[in-house]
Amino acid sequence: MVKKLQKERANAVKRYLAGETPEDICASLGKTTQWLYKWVPRYTHDDPTWCEEHSRRPLRSPSRTPAEIEDIVEMVRLSLYNKGLFCGNQAIQWEMNDMEVQPIPSLSTIGRILRCRELTHRRTGRYEPKGKKYPELLAMKPNQTHQLDFVGLCYLTGQTRFYSLNAIDTVTNRCGIEPMLSRSAQSVLTAVYALWQRMGIPENLQVDNELAFFGSPAHPRSMGPLIRLCLHYGVSLWFIPPSEPWRNGVVEKFNDHYRQKFLGKITMMSIKELQHESLAFEYRHNNTYRYSKIKGKTPLKALACMENNLVFPNKTDTPRHPLKKPVKGCYHFVRFIRSDLRLNIFGEVFPVPPEALYEYVVATIDVKEQKLKLFLGKTLLKVFNYPSR
Repeated sequence: MVKKLQKERANAVKRYLAGETPEDICASLGKTTQWLYKWVPRYTHDDPTWCEEHSRRPLRSPSRTPAEIEDIVEMVRLSLYNKGLFCGNQAIQWEMNDMEVQPIPSLSTIGRILRCRELTHRRTGRYEPKGKKYPELLAMKPNQTHQLDFVGLCYLTGQTRFYSLNAIDTVTNRCGIEPMLSRSAQSVLTAVYALWQRMGIPENLQVDNELAFFGSPAHPRSMGPLIRLCLHYGVSLWFIPPSEPWRNGVVEKFNDHYRQKFLGKITMMSIKELQHESLAFEYRHNNTYRYSKIKGKTPLKALACMENNLVFPNKTDTPRHPLKKPVKGCYHFVRFIRSDLRLNIFGEVFPVPPEALYEYVVATIDVKEQKLKLFLGKTLLKVFNYPSR
């Protein structure tokens, strides 16, 4: 087909040079005179390739990723792969950010570069992490570990907006749902305390790095309302690594169930209806929803079979903000240490020893000793002074 087109162009130009009118040439070929005048100037008697189609690619691409950035993407990908580390688009972007590369390409751009350079091959067989063990919390008995998370911003029918603070016991999948009109300090205290009054007080409470959970970024050592509440009741509060929501996977999965089965199906016109329907949904879930991980039982049936005594708050009055600053207890942060060897605790940066490179560490703040203790597994790596403010 290509050769036929080239021959057609050559014959048309030959007839034109022989003196035949452009109108007659184009009429016989079913072409326009514009087509003919495109090929006549390209004719060169000593170059047989003059009738070939030229590339339509632009000479300049202002938005093209610079070649040096593409080289860095390739280098980082190969480095991570050879070290046995995660080497997907997100991991490469994080590593380039740690290297302070500018500009940082988007995830889709990194994916395109890897495809163009044929760097999309995966490891064969099952991936086995090398020394990147995540410090999972124990989940052997009811109320040993709760996960807590916000859903929202949500809206009632109309303009009233709200949040939902959802908690789930990672052993029995027993849930607690508490709607909130705001994420203020007092609202968080009220909602968490209400959940504990129904579910019991957990040994461990795992949350993400929401501002409402840790307090103020301007005063990271002041211990926000949730930290103080947990310390007063002897609950170990754990903050998961930033940008790793799957570490709170049990409550995240429940949140999807809540959005589909509750927000997506129930119409509520008022706050009173919202509170009533939230409790009704919580009750239905805990009494009727069955999970394979607890052998097809409902959460409440699983709880009954385990025969554990739950501990509930001994006071009915909700704690009031601001709570008194605790004088003892510990709270914890799980963090992944990258190439810069820095530990970030709510904006405060601490240097860490090289043994922690590309490892998950636990930073424990001991309120009584006013120390920040850095652990890799069970090994104490370093201790920092951490006076509360």
